[in-house]
This record gives sequence, structure tokens and C-alpha cells, in this order.
Amino acid sequence: MANTTTNLRVIFGDGTLGIDAANVHYIFSYEKGGLESIVSHGKEWLYRPIRPIFWRATTDNDRGNHFSEDSAMWLGADQFTRCQDINVQVDGEDYGLPIAPLNNRFSDNELADTVKITFTFQTATTPATAVTIAYEIAADGQLTLTSSFQGNAALPELPAFGIQLIMPTVATGFEYDGLSGETYPDRMAGGSRGQYYVGGLPVTPYLVPQEMGMHMQTRWLTVTRQRTLNNVDVDAQPFSLTVAMDAQPFAFSCLPYTAMELEAATHVEELPLARRTVLSIYGAVRGVGGIDSWGANVQPAYRLTAADDRTFTVKLYPGAHEAN
Repeated sequence: MANTTTNLRVIFGDGTLGIDAANVHYIFSYEKGGLESIVSHGKEWLYRPIRPIFWRATTDNDRGNHFSEDSAMWLGADQFTRCQDINVQVDGEDYGLPIAPLNNRFSDNELADTVKITFTFQTATTPATAVTIAYEIAADGQLTLTSSFQGNAALPELPAFGIQLIMPTVATGFEYDGLSGETYPDRMAGGSRGQYYVGGLPVTPYLVPQEMGMHMQTRWLTVTRQRTLNNVDVDAQPFSLTVAMDAQPFAFSCLPYTAMELEAATHVEELPLARRTVLSIYGAVRGVGGIDSWGANVQPAYRLTAADDRTFTVKLYPGAHEAN
């Protein structure tokens, strides 16, 4: 491993891989199959491990054209996809899954310039397919996340493909560079490109809760929180996390609810109290349709066939960051 003045400290645990960088600490869980902790300047950003997602909440139009029934197995995949393989690379050297006894050869002061850890998942679908989430951490602590979906033509159309970060507390708001308002692949013509701030985590008061809050063609997004779950953390100063595009823009929603919580509520008053921030980052998302009635199918150009391989990459900047 490299031994330079600008490097990462790598901690090889029995069940986790820890990465210490400048003002940020990452913990990857082998058991849970993902990145389970991002602590920047003493503030925790994750309440649950980052996982792949395939479902956006059902809309009235989805119900009318039976899409949610035809593609229901993706809802199960959203909840029960299994991590099958983990691979760790440090400065380009392949360590596989470095658990005991392999990790016993390392000290508590191992240094590196780059670390890459890849989680491979098997979807809870019939037939199954593979999804990977690869994290690459540079010496300055910047994290590059790449998620890839292996296409299979025998599977039904996808509602979405992305990753999800569930944060411990409700955000005070978010700022982004993208299209104004709520947009979807087939609902972008009314959006104007610019930089926008949204206060809080607004929820559209549909009588029946459903998909909401999507933002397309996003270059960067900054989520700001002011509260943690740490009782001794009383400074109440705002702190932020930025997600930035790599080669291609991404779509996102930032809500106080998961898709499952929206699906489980048949009326708006059944939604739980807002306690978390659910940031969903999408490489692809299905349109909403409804051209001539709430029941018309989505136009072919805005559907997501499962036959195609899909990949997207974003960069995460915990703490203050000036997005370009």
C-alpha cells in the first residue's frame, strides 16, 4: 500500500471495511451488503445501508393500466434483493473479501491512495439478474458510486433503476441544478433549467398517496440538515451532502417517505409522521403516461425495458462542497 502524505487510512475489520479520509469516515458492512455509515465533520448521513432500488411508488395511471401488477416482482426486488459477492481493491491490488484470517495480517494504520469496493446483488425476481454497486474513494475522501444493471429480456418492464440513501433526520431543504418543478421523462417540456431551492421535504397531498417529487436532468444536488440523532450534538448548525453527476445527469426525489410507505397508505392521513430523509438517485425512471385518461399506458419511448444493460455514476461530497 502507498505511504504518502495524502492518503486514506484503511481499517480491515471482521465484518466491515472502514475508510478514514480528511473529515469523512466511511463504513462498509459485509453482512448488510453496502455502505452503512458516512460521518462527515462528526455528522452521520446514513440511517440504512445504501441499496439498489427498482420501484417508484404506483400512480393512479399505473393502477389504471395494470403496470404495477404486471411488474410487481420489482417491488419484491426493491425489498429483498440479496448481496452475493463483495470485492475489495486497494491501490489496484485485489483482496477479494478480506475477512478472517486474511484481515489479521493488517495493522490498524494501513494507508492507501484509492480504495474500491464492489457489491454484487442478485435480484429477487424470476428469473434473477445481477446488479452491482461499486464505490471508489480517492485520497481526498471523494466517493464515486457506479451502479450497473444486467439486462434480461425475460423480466417485466422496470419502474426505475437507482440507489437510495435514507438519512437519520428530516432535511431542512435541498438545492439543485436541473429542471424546475416536478418532472418525469414524459413531463419535462414545462421545466426550465436553472438552480432551485426547495424548503423542507414537501409532499403532494394526493387523496391516495403515490409517486411524487421527481426531478429530471439534474447536474448536482445538495441536501441540508440541521439535526442529528445524537443527543449531545446541540450546535444546531446546518450541514450538507452534495451529489453530482459524472458523465450524464441523473434524476432524484427527496421525500420523507420510501416508496413502500407511500404504497402502504391508501389515504393521505395514513402516512406516518415525517422522521427521515429518503433521497433516491435514479439512472433511469419510467414516465407517468396518462395522455388521454388516467389509465393510458406510457408511450414506448418512456418505458424501461429490462432487456437493456444500464449503468450510471454519481459523485458524493459529504460536508461543504462547491458544485460546478
